[in-house]
Amino acid sequence: MQKRYALIRTLSILALLFVGATLHSAQLPDNETLNYKVLFKWGLIQKQAGRATMKLNNTPNTFEATLYARSEPWADHIYSLRDTLLSTFSRHDLAPIKYQRIAHEDGKYAHDIVEFIRTGNTFVGDCTRFRRNKKNQPTNIAHTTLKAEGMTVDMLSVFYFLRTLDFKSMKEGDSHSVNIFSGKRKETLTIKFIGNESLKLDNVTYPTHRITFTFTTEGSKKSSDGIETWIWANESKIPLKLEGRLKVGKIKCLYMADKK
Repeated sequence: MQKRYALIRTLSILALLFVGATLHSAQLPDNETLNYKVLFKWGLIQKQAGRATMKLNNTPNTFEATLYARSEPWADHIYSLRDTLLSTFSRHDLAPIKYQRIAHEDGKYAHDIVEFIRTGNTFVGDCTRFRRNKKNQPTNIAHTTLKAEGMTVDMLSVFYFLRTLDFKSMKEGDSHSVNIFSGKRKETLTIKFIGNESLKLDNVTYPTHRITFTFTTEGSKKSSDGIETWIWANESKIPLKLEGRLKVGKIKCLYMADKK
């Protein structure tokens, strides 16, 4: 369970950073795709366990982002995973409109839908959650309403907040927080700047901004382990590496540059 949850968190943050990096450009591309490999590391053992693909499209009135994640064929025998995250955002006020997570994991099915309504500085999320533990079992449906004051995002639309951050002018220890809705609960996402580092990836050395992400619930109780992220310190701000901890080992997402 923890490995699955860490993978979802890590891939979600990957998507957030990807979209934020793209929107930082002076002109948005009509279509863009980035690919990542997902590794499981335990001691000297490191093996690719999955892959993720990020896509961004825009329309005259909205931005639309998608994340596709899947386990590798060998890993399917241990834990099969096929996840899709979808989010639609307003081009006018940068507010989230609709978020979805569709998951097929180890024979279980889950579908979360969050419809957003913004009134001034108040955000309300109308959440519907579908769950089925086995293929032939009935699907359970649950409804939840979430509410928050101040900027609120979903697991993809947080890029509207991230794109406002000027990492070059930040000092070590600086942090920013934003409300975030999943399909079940409201959390606070805190983004902390650790510093600037060089990162070697596939025999290429990149200048990066290193940051951490921490999720907390009301009362500042940590709701999951933090995720470390290395962002390319150029105009693209492409996330190059993400790393999350498990009870045993680590999970990593590594950027796969296009071969030219």
